[in-house]
Amino acid sequence: MDSGLVLVGGLAVLTLLLVAPLIAALRGYNRLVRLRAQVRASWAQVDVQLRRRHSLIPNLVETVRGYAAHERATLEAVTAARVAAMATPGSTPERVAVEGALTQALGRLFAVAEAYPHLRASANFGELQRELAGTEDKIAYARQFYNTAVQSLNTAVETLPTNVIAGLGGFRAERYFEAVGDERADVPVRF
Repeated sequence: MDSGLVLVGGLAVLTLLLVAPLIAALRGYNRLVRLRAQVRASWAQVDVQLRRRHSLIPNLVETVRGYAAHERATLEAVTAARVAAMATPGSTPERVAVEGALTQALGRLFAVAEAYPHLRASANFGELQRELAGTEDKIAYARQFYNTAVQSLNTAVETLPTNVIAGLGGFRAERYFEAVGDERADVPVRF
């Protein structure tokens, strides 16, 4: 056997042993980047729907105020919860908590509305209530999509061999958008 041929074969094997792990590491890193981008994009969709909800609330409060002016505490609680939700940025646990408080305040507002037949019969209130219900459905879907993206990223960050790349690249597991407190309870619906 020719020694030159053995040398070339040895260099080829050595090159393959060095290049293959590098290619695998680059693929793993790029996968983590894509997953992190998906988490960020899906949070942005949650944020869009939450902002839409925040925009609907003042109209809903004003409509109720016209019919139930003496329910001031409930109206102020909804307004304060909306302000807190709008002032809390990002996909932090604090944001999840203030959005949960806003959901609870809206539930109390709708409970107040049940006591006023004229308000329930108002076309304006009915339309706002339907819009808000549609927005809540979109928020639920966006949360689900976000949590799926978080699950994919977290799985990649925690499993071999991408967990090594994640540690070197500064990737970390993200938190799920979970229901908190009374959000976990069934919402009573009365017609």
